[in-house]
Amino acid sequence: MITKCARCGICCNKGGPAFHIEDKPILEKGVIPLKFLFTMRKGEPVNDNLQDRMIAADSDIIKIKSQKKSTACIFFDGTENRCRIYQNRPLECRVLKCWDIRGIKEIYSKDRLSRKDLLSGVEGLWDLVETHHRFCSYDKIRDLSDGINGGDRKSIEQINGIIGYDTHIRGLVTEKGGMEPEITEFLFGRPLLKTIGILGIKIKEQ
Repeated sequence: MITKCARCGICCNKGGPAFHIEDKPILEKGVIPLKFLFTMRKGEPVNDNLQDRMIAADSDIIKIKSQKKSTACIFFDGTENRCRIYQNRPLECRVLKCWDIRGIKEIYSKDRLSRKDLLSGVEGLWDLVETHHRFCSYDKIRDLSDGINGGDRKSIEQINGIIGYDTHIRGLVTEKGGMEPEITEFLFGRPLLKTIGILGIKIKEQ
């Protein structure tokens, strides 16, 4: 029976952890730059790993990005099967034991860190993030989905406006704000062009 980590890398290859309030100092100190994070926004369809089913997120879920063309956590060194930020690894990584998941189940959906916890004191930026979230709300998109797939012109115009705004605001903070493009997935969540299909909405890029 396994009673300690064998450094097999299986959990690290399944993706990065989500952050909790206890992890806030790690991000505030810049140990993990924000460009390596992405946000699953409230209402977004997400996979609940413990229940192995799709649910709508009931709050922000801030996670570490995966490596390109892989599901592995961006900080996982597959050559040596080790974590590059082990001494500063997030709570979920410290609690997870693949041979006993009671610890991770206890904290999994509790005290999740939100963008507001990190950005509310940044004048102007938090207002922009809030405005984007309201305008690009997943609840609003769900309400439009039947009309869009049914060919309703008004619904299609509305969703085009939402997607256009989502795309525009990402370019704006990069060009005018001087931010790295990678940070927009933390600020505004994953681009709607990548996630909207999960809601069963069929779109065609032009």
